[in-house]
Amino acid sequence: MKQLLLLSSLVCMFFLVSCKSSESAYKKAYEKAKQQELAQTQEQQVTVEVVPVVTETPVTPIPVVSNEGVRQEKVTVASGSQDSLKDYSVICGSFGLKANAEGLKDFLVSEGYNPVILYNQENQMYRVAVATFADKAEAIQARNQFKARFPNRKDFQDSWILYRL
Repeated sequence: MKQLLLLSSLVCMFFLVSCKSSESAYKKAYEKAKQQELAQTQEQQVTVEVVPVVTETPVTPIPVVSNEGVRQEKVTVASGSQDSLKDYSVICGSFGLKANAEGLKDFLVSEGYNPVILYNQENQMYRVAVATFADKAEAIQARNQFKARFPNRKDFQDSWILYRL
């Protein structure tokens, strides 16, 4: 029995000594991998030369007039001058309660606008029009200027054009 125990302990010691890893082998493999990585990053670095382009003629944007964002509704004036309502209106707010529409109208008046509150009987919605125009192109331009004036107001970024039926 003692012989079996002695033999098994010798076998275990042999495996432990033979399985011991060599620190230097790991260090060499690490250094080799690091050198390869460094060589790859040097190959990937590309120098780009930026050459400024000078144009002599100024580029002016061509106004695009489309039906994007244009809705047709039958509306009546709920607050404001009936005479000021034209065919195309820039709508910046829609509300189910007139009091909410009045609050937005007051804000727009303080910002220098002359807004009109319109009422859509079919949808039972109050629309706040920042301005109204006879021409669609003018209305689109005014909508874009309105959005540009209030870039941080997400609700104003959803402004749209209403064509009055």
